[in-house]
Amino acid sequence: MRLHSDELEQISAHTLAHYDQRAEEFRAGTRSHDVSQNIAALLRHIHGHPPFAILDFGCGPGRDLKAFASLGHCAIGLDGARSFVEMACADTGCEVWHQDFLKLDLPPGRFDGVFANASLFHVPVQELPRVLRQLRDTLKMNGVLFCSNPRGDNEEGWNNGRYGAYHALAAWRSRMSDAGFDELEHYYRPPGLPCAQQPWLASVWRKAGQDEARIHP
Repeated sequence: MRLHSDELEQISAHTLAHYDQRAEEFRAGTRSHDVSQNIAALLRHIHGHPPFAILDFGCGPGRDLKAFASLGHCAIGLDGARSFVEMACADTGCEVWHQDFLKLDLPPGRFDGVFANASLFHVPVQELPRVLRQLRDTLKMNGVLFCSNPRGDNEEGWNNGRYGAYHALAAWRSRMSDAGFDELEHYYRPPGLPCAQQPWLASVWRKAGQDEARIHP
């Protein structure tokens, strides 16, 4: 069933309020999470010589934004929760954009890479094609998108005060391809565990060339 505009507004407002109200708790609970595997997966696929222009999409309190900056890259954060934007600015010194995922205003051809770690799953499925195309358009030619999302059986809805969509690999591949991306690799996290104990699907994608993009409206 298609969501109406007022329902989409409610999804964004309630999900962002959830994070704003728990910002300090979230920062404390995720500060020590090791996502170096994900950062490395993005960086090793970017063509050219560093430093790279990186958009940390859904940067939260700024943990990964700080990691990119410490590696010498030109990192910019983006988050819809104002508390996270303020935290990330203060903790990293990086530029951080306050933007709702459903109301993005991104510059074209700006970034070598987009790092969407645990963020795109908050986009309702019906809006995902548009959001993915916006991320594609903000990448430079041959730019790279990394994303990591909790995997599922293609269901979506409310979960503990947040809206989420939980994609299986085949469905995620189809959506990314339709948006004009070519798959580079995928893996499940955390590493070193049986697949049944790896709830996160990580994948890396390259912005397709103009010829390929034309067949994915």
